[in-house]
Amino acid sequence: MQRVFDGHNDVLMRLWETAGKGGDPIAEFRDGITSGHIDGPRAQAGGLVGGLCAIFVPSRQGARPMIDNGTYAAPLAEPIDQPAALAAAATMAGIARRLDREGVWRLCTSTKAIRQAIDDDVFAAVLHMEGCDPIDADLYALDLFHAAGLRSLGPVWSRTNAFGHGVPFAFPSSPDSGPGLTDAGVRLVKACNRLGIMVDLSHITEQGFWDVAKISEMPLVATHSNVHAITPVTRNLTDRQLAAIRETGGIVGLNYATSFLRPDGQENAATPLTDMVRHVDHLVEHLGIDGVGLGSDYDGATIPQEIGDAAGQQALVGALRQAGYGETDLIKLCRDNWLRVLAQTWRE
Repeated sequence: MQRVFDGHNDVLMRLWETAGKGGDPIAEFRDGITSGHIDGPRAQAGGLVGGLCAIFVPSRQGARPMIDNGTYAAPLAEPIDQPAALAAAATMAGIARRLDREGVWRLCTSTKAIRQAIDDDVFAAVLHMEGCDPIDADLYALDLFHAAGLRSLGPVWSRTNAFGHGVPFAFPSSPDSGPGLTDAGVRLVKACNRLGIMVDLSHITEQGFWDVAKISEMPLVATHSNVHAITPVTRNLTDRQLAAIRETGGIVGLNYATSFLRPDGQENAATPLTDMVRHVDHLVEHLGIDGVGLGSDYDGATIPQEIGDAAGQQALVGALRQAGYGETDLIKLCRDNWLRVLAQTWRE
């Protein structure tokens, strides 16, 4: 079994929703449930040894795609108020800390800690923020979340905030869909470089991508994005963007969302694993074997039914092996490439 460190999941959002309904998020992750994608037992069964766990505050009313003959275009989700987003994000960070305190997972801020957690058979969680809506433009909350363990963030989700503009969900369409970073966004990226927080380019517009590329001193990273040349959805990366990521020694994590995998851009769990392999092949061709990882989007997307949830993680590993990837390459794809980029970003 190949052990997998994953570049993106939304389990903290799911656990926050459980807490909001009066449930016990700690017991849910520890003991397991039948819904969703990740909990301790299923992660262990599938060889999922850790990953970047996102603080993500959902919009009150999600944008629904407008579908016409297999194409769709959704408006950007409505912005959310920073104080309200901060309250939700603080609860998610608190859940992450409680899981750590109870020994259910280990919250890691170094690759040494990640490797030790893997050796100790404890889920290695890295705190990530997907969309910096909870952070004020003066970045005081950034220092607070950094102290709580935040080591990775994406400036925007698919909506507008104080730091920049996200891409809407549209197919077929270009990621060049609007403006990029604001002045506050520039300050945010520079602060992340200073603090050793990885900057995730998933969800940002193409202009925002190039804005980050101009000012960041760290490897360019898209934790959960795929290939635009195969699936031309706004959320996927062009070959020109892939070339820029390669130049910096960065990484792209394969997103398991079926609408970002299928050539027809549709959300359909009956998506073959060969579609995933096709994206990996293209990413490896353009980034090299050292520039590709996995970024499942577990608990945040419809994923292929042949995987199902974290317990089925090895189905993808098997498909990659069958496609000709040897064990040395699989170790890089499944975990070591992420640990390399995190170590560089965290200045280890």
